[in-house]
Amino acid sequence: MNELPLLPFKPEAIIFDLDGTLLDTETLYSDAYQAVIEPYGHHFSLEFKRRIMGGNSKQSAELTVDEYDLPMTPEEFLAHKQKRLEQLFPTAAEITGAGPYLEHISSQGITLGLATSSDSRHFEMKTAQRKWRSLFEQVVCGDDPELMKGKPAPDIFLLCAARLGIRTKSIIAFEDSRNGILAAKAAGMTVVAINSPYVSNSDLQSADIIIENFVKLM
Repeated sequence: MNELPLLPFKPEAIIFDLDGTLLDTETLYSDAYQAVIEPYGHHFSLEFKRRIMGGNSKQSAELTVDEYDLPMTPEEFLAHKQKRLEQLFPTAAEITGAGPYLEHISSQGITLGLATSSDSRHFEMKTAQRKWRSLFEQVVCGDDPELMKGKPAPDIFLLCAARLGIRTKSIIAFEDSRNGILAAKAAGMTVVAINSPYVSNSDLQSADIIIENFVKLM
């Protein structure tokens, strides 16, 4: 019996993205962005959302201020956005099947890591009530002092792999965004993409496997 159906090989480790991969936070981010730009007569478009998905907070703020010509600095935008997000994060739902799948692969002796563009404070807020958080041997957040560049650069996956002590070619990464997929592929990992209504099919094509949800992998 194959305990890991659909995966191309049994990896030594699996590294997961968080937002949109394990937790359905993408609608929360959209709400927060819209709350900041709406007073200036703008609508947070799906097209622009796809461009910034997976990037770190600083990069996304700079792009947003520029895209919508907002009368504020990226730092001011971040402050407004984060105030709204902190009200929303506790409501984040789990992606269908994510928890049971994490428990399943952990029981198979596979090492788990997490590489998220979220800063460490927001990571804590999002995952505080999740029992599966303790399954991860390494968590690398977007504000890690050793992280030089955010996704789509491979740095976050390379750093997580180094801390796990496992070669990248023996690791499978789970992602849901174009930037995340590009980052994991550039790090030399096999990539499984979780299909998302916020991501176009073309954005997922660089992945090795595309699945609808974790239930398909059980």
